[in-house]
Amino acid sequence: MAQAVVQISHLQKNFGKFQALKDITFDVHSGEVFGFIGPNGAGKSTTIRALLGILKTNGGQATIFGQDVWKDAVAIHQRIAYVPGDVYLWPNLSGGEAIDLFLKLSGQKHSARTDALIKLFDLDVKKKCRSYSKGNRQKVALIAAFSTAADLYIFDEPTSGLDPLMEEIFQHQVLQLKEAGKSVLLSSHILSEVERMCDRIGIIRAGEIVETGSLADMRKLSRTNITVQTTDALDDIAQLPTVHGFQAAAKIANKASFAVDSEALGTIMTTLSAKHIISLQSTPPTLEDLFMRYYNQEGADGNAQE
Repeated sequence: MAQAVVQISHLQKNFGKFQALKDITFDVHSGEVFGFIGPNGAGKSTTIRALLGILKTNGGQATIFGQDVWKDAVAIHQRIAYVPGDVYLWPNLSGGEAIDLFLKLSGQKHSARTDALIKLFDLDVKKKCRSYSKGNRQKVALIAAFSTAADLYIFDEPTSGLDPLMEEIFQHQVLQLKEAGKSVLLSSHILSEVERMCDRIGIIRAGEIVETGSLADMRKLSRTNITVQTTDALDDIAQLPTVHGFQAAAKIANKASFAVDSEALGTIMTTLSAKHIISLQSTPPTLEDLFMRYYNQEGADGNAQE
């Protein structure tokens, strides 16, 4: 099996007595989009700064392209593109000059693709950077990143400040990178964004990875919501240990809504069929359901430093 593009094993980072990263382990494979999710303060940005060689960790290992992220940071940076969640630009440069400078720093040149991206993101490149809104500053960094011929793209809350139309354009560009076989590490708290684009997901809580896997795999660990009406009474369904939040309809006989552990879904459907189903609606768990499952657990304080 080919070596992962990004490999992180038991990464730890302390700020004084505070342990921001306790145990971070995940990898990013070639040609995949990996979603790194958690609320503000969970440790996403700290992890990414460690990957970029900006922060030296206190324990564990991290490599990109098989190279140590701290010792080989210069060589690694020649093959990656990075967009932070809050972009700071040179105030006296125009947007176009800032894009060209970013490209030059990465050993790249302004190209026809750059012009196409400027048009796509609807950026007025003649304006000075000092006059840009947060969203326009993000556009400058995104245009430069998407213009860069990199092997790994790291996005840390990249759509912060963008309107929904621009978010859609960003998502389309990421999917194009995936089709081209590029690797993407996407840190985000916008769950719909992650759900649409990512092949696998890592959930971070209070400096620890609490779950990784594909969305399909992780859905198996959650619950499916069911609304059903049957000919026979449903009272005994509420007593089953795999059924949760059973609510009978107030005005409709033998109709109820409840959640069921996904691994028990087949058994529940057999039981419901025996009661002669009139109507049934089944809703699989969303990424938000999975996310909240971990953050509603006792002790999920999410107070790690970003």
